Amino acid sequence: MFIITVIKLLLIALNIFPSRFTNRRIMFLIYMTNLVTHVMMDEPRFAQPIPNVTVAVGRDANLPCVVEHLGGYKVAWIHIDRQMILTIHRHVISRIPRYSITYADNTWLLHVNQAHQDDRGYYMCQVNTNPMISQVGYLQVVVPPNILDIESTPSSVAVRENQNINMTCRADGFPTPKIIWRREDGEEIAVEKKKKVLVYDGDILPLTKVSRNEMGAYLCIATNGVPPSVSKRIILDVEFSPMIWVPNQLVGAPAGTDVTIDCHTEAHPKAIIYWVYNSVMVLPSKKYKTDYTENSYRAHMKLTIRNLQYGDFGNYRCISKNSLGETEGSIRVYEIPLPSTPSKQVTHTTVESRESNIIPTLRNDSTKSLQTDVYAMKNDLYAGSGSSSAGSSSSAASSSSMQTSLLPGGAPGNSLSALSGGSKGSLAIGKSMFYTERPPNEYASSTGGALRRLCWLGVGLALLFAAL
Repeated sequence: MFIITVIKLLLIALNIFPSRFTNRRIMFLIYMTNLVTHVMMDEPRFAQPIPNVTVAVGRDANLPCVVEHLGGYKVAWIHIDRQMILTIHRHVISRIPRYSITYADNTWLLHVNQAHQDDRGYYMCQVNTNPMISQVGYLQVVVPPNILDIESTPSSVAVRENQNINMTCRADGFPTPKIIWRREDGEEIAVEKKKKVLVYDGDILPLTKVSRNEMGAYLCIATNGVPPSVSKRIILDVEFSPMIWVPNQLVGAPAGTDVTIDCHTEAHPKAIIYWVYNSVMVLPSKKYKTDYTENSYRAHMKLTIRNLQYGDFGNYRCISKNSLGETEGSIRVYEIPLPSTPSKQVTHTTVESRESNIIPTLRNDSTKSLQTDVYAMKNDLYAGSGSSSAGSSSSAASSSSMQTSLLPGGAPGNSLSALSGGSKGSLAIGKSMFYTERPPNEYASSTGGALRRLCWLGVGLALLFAAL
């Protein structure tokens, strides 16, 4: 390559001076040849350009400058943005101790330790030839995002329900960070009450007519492509007066049992909640057990009353109170009969129904049949006793006595006792049958058939009632 260049220069010279060659012209050609040789062989030159380097703030950066044929010339590094000479040859000129220089294999390496944002900019590598030669590279110092608390909404902010609020989040960094908002619980963010989004872009998050459902933690996240991303947690408190609702306003329970009543309340700031009975606050004791569970602005309160007595029935009030107001709910506890076992109750009802339907029918039928038999027996007795007035009155009395004693469940023995006037046996319903002594002779022949009929009727009635 060098020889070809020399030949070209000689040809150019011959074209300029083609007529005659004098000593002076020959000396000029020799000088031009030496000059070209000196330029091509001995003058410094850059072997490659300086690369652009990107480094995160606080990290180390290196800028290389490769110079060939430096000879007796010197290399200097200059920060153009600061207009500051950093190094000359192997010496550091800058008073910033973070700069240093090393040399190896024609490479002059500028070291920037723990780079600052001020180190960002153009750097020139310069060789003090005549004329001067130089080349430029760029050092980019990137900065991860940082949220500016002094310019942002505090970590906790409160607003009354149905009012408006703007939450602000500012961040710096290089490149300029991007700000996004999201809810910590993953719920949507209501923007202008008509639009709901999971992620909102922008430094300012506007919320209009805030409701209690929007209460919670919001995350402001700043990113610019330089790790790590950062976030700020802002808790939004929505303040409102207490509200109470009671699932069951009437609760019935038997005496001697335990009963639990409950009510739900919502309030913010946190409310004081308690139970009142007969204008006295209910405190935990052997008689009362209180339970309280809380979830955000919601609370669930329970009261268990043990071993209910007469004085425990009445109105119980659950009261919720905070700095914005007070409200209460009422629950009435009343007494109900102690329920029986369902199976026994059904059986009892069924048996009673059967007895109520069957027993009157049996009793009516038995009474009618008994009356018919008594009347038949009376006629037989009257027919065989003679026509005397004393016999008639005695027979009438006997008939009346037998009719009175022969009720359902009775027995012929009672009838015979009445006829004989002095009985040693009797018959009660559900008990064994006892017979009297032998009847008088005057009734033996005339009443034999009637007595047999009464005996069989009594036996039948006794068996019937025993079966029932």
